[in-house]
Amino acid sequence: MGSYQVGYFVGSLSSTSINRTLSKALINLAPSDLQFTEIPIGNLPLYSPDYDSNYPPEAVALKEAIAASDAVLFVTPEYNRSIPGALKNAIDWASRPWGQNSFDHMPAAVCGASIGQIGTAVAQQSLRGVLSFCNARQMTAPECYVQFTPEVFPESGEVTDESTRAFLTEFINEFRIHTERVLTVIPRT
Repeated sequence: MGSYQVGYFVGSLSSTSINRTLSKALINLAPSDLQFTEIPIGNLPLYSPDYDSNYPPEAVALKEAIAASDAVLFVTPEYNRSIPGALKNAIDWASRPWGQNSFDHMPAAVCGASIGQIGTAVAQQSLRGVLSFCNARQMTAPECYVQFTPEVFPESGEVTDESTRAFLTEFINEFRIHTERVLTVIPRT
């Protein structure tokens, strides 16, 4: 395969999201054969099974964006020791209706940034549980918990600290390898 299409989710809806800044940094450090498209989640109504027979256009677009991806990357903050409601809502839409789970066998990776020292560790564990139920093929290592400081992550998407840059480069390179391995065994249809 020449390149891989990666759909990425930014779990925060904030216009000043540090996780959006982290996503820019990861994209800048990624191998050239990974092509990234953000999958927006802010315009989705709250999921209800009442919609299962007639998905609204926003939810159809979400499922189409995931279907157009070879792999997914989640870059998420931690809200109240879990994942943001908007991200959980998007996952609920994408994984339904029953039998039409968009994440089934999808290569996936999780990372996140916070200003605190645990760098979204608890949110990521919560997200991993949800993705496990959705049968996503998760990259389990290296784990990516980032303590965010503006000095290390200017808005341009660069990473000024060499050890942080090296770690994020390793993470995104491992994600590329993980994607290739999963798709070799379980090709996307």
